[in-house]
Amino acid sequence: MSIWKQSTDLDRVNAWSANTMMETLGIRITAVGDDWLAGTMPVDHRTHQPYGLLHGGASVVLAETLGSTAAMLTLDPAKELAVGLDINANHIRGVRGGSVTGTARMLHIGRTTQVWEIRIESEEGALVCISRITMAVIAARGMGTR
Repeated sequence: MSIWKQSTDLDRVNAWSANTMMETLGIRITAVGDDWLAGTMPVDHRTHQPYGLLHGGASVVLAETLGSTAAMLTLDPAKELAVGLDINANHIRGVRGGSVTGTARMLHIGRTTQVWEIRIESEEGALVCISRITMAVIAARGMGTR
């Protein structure tokens, strides 16, 4: 059974990233299942650190994008929004090129908080980063989504 309360049409969801950091870094939501969301990010000059490896901060941006997007899709945006409360990441393996894919899976969906785990893997399927984000669910107060 699907946990989503909003349409998971990929074109619609990716349109939320127009004129944001996600667009600048080339992050795209690529797949949605009943209780997970996946997206990719290129590993190139936009996401490298000085040693030519994927920047850990870029991995965290991908993780937060996936967790935040997934959290929002479980809510009615006329009533509630999800905002990041805490995120952590363990960087396991370096990547020099290509792309990485992250998959966000729900660990907890509560009335006031949500917890998501995001696994980021290389094109070869090797674990690059494991992250966990806690989202606070707040009243929309007329803010809505883009």
